[in-house]
Amino acid sequence: MQTTERYTLADLEKWRETTRDIEPPIRLGVLGDPVAHSLSPQMQNAALRACEIDMQYARFHIRASELRSALLSLRKLDFIGINLTVPHKIAAFAQIDKVDESATRCGAVNTIKINTANSAVATAQDDQKLIGFNTDGEGFLRAIRSEFSVDVRDLRVMIIGAGGGTGRAIAWQCALENCERLVLANRTLEKASELAKGLGPFFTGARVLGPVARLEAIAWDETAMRAQLPEIDLIVNATPLGMNPSDPSPVPARLLAPHHMIFDCVYGPSKTALLRAAERAGARGVNGILMLLHQGTLSFSIWFNRDAPVEVMRAALL
Repeated sequence: MQTTERYTLADLEKWRETTRDIEPPIRLGVLGDPVAHSLSPQMQNAALRACEIDMQYARFHIRASELRSALLSLRKLDFIGINLTVPHKIAAFAQIDKVDESATRCGAVNTIKINTANSAVATAQDDQKLIGFNTDGEGFLRAIRSEFSVDVRDLRVMIIGAGGGTGRAIAWQCALENCERLVLANRTLEKASELAKGLGPFFTGARVLGPVARLEAIAWDETAMRAQLPEIDLIVNATPLGMNPSDPSPVPARLLAPHHMIFDCVYGPSKTALLRAAERAGARGVNGILMLLHQGTLSFSIWFNRDAPVEVMRAALL
């Protein structure tokens, strides 16, 4: 039977008993808190059916304090891979066996491949190892190209929530693309400053005319943002604000202008307060649904070492 349930750590710890009547077996999933909103299962399950892969993908509600136990459980089961969402991306980095360059750069993981003795690509060295990747940066890059018909390298970018896993991955991708300018805003300024220090070598060349610095870390408050936003093209919300309908906009509406492009990593059936504010300001704004799509196709390719059925996954989401 197909599953639409959310599972918990308690379910993982007695997994074979919990899922003995589930067919095809669940061997992929997303861990998060919250996780009920995730559209990854409908996208990934559509891909699995299209490719005639006999398994399912499910949601797992795992709290921050349960992540270590959940990853330990996964080592003992016949899972192929896992996605990670809020709040696990940074915490998981220190709890897995090996990470690729995409995850090492930003210190955050959103995709895990589990190499077990049953895996066709496993080696004795990789037996039951958790291998970490980060598809956030590349997924963001592809979404911006698709949504705004522009490359990140040509933009002046502000990332709000630069201290979290998604924000860090996007910041690194902007640096690798040699964007015109990058401003990192975070509630804890020390985290943004630390990230800026790591990205400094990418911004030594002068590309922007005028007195503004190419790379800055600022406090996430109205005064600091007001001073920066006239010199910004793309505003990225990498915070969870917007996941709940009652959440306020991370940027006061009065600071937005028609020249701004707004990319809200949050996605959902209704517009977030930030996207509504962008609309009122005459700015272009989009949610993160295409970033999710591209993250998902990259994860699928990591797990199965084959191209993902992109259009099938797109249709399942949109």
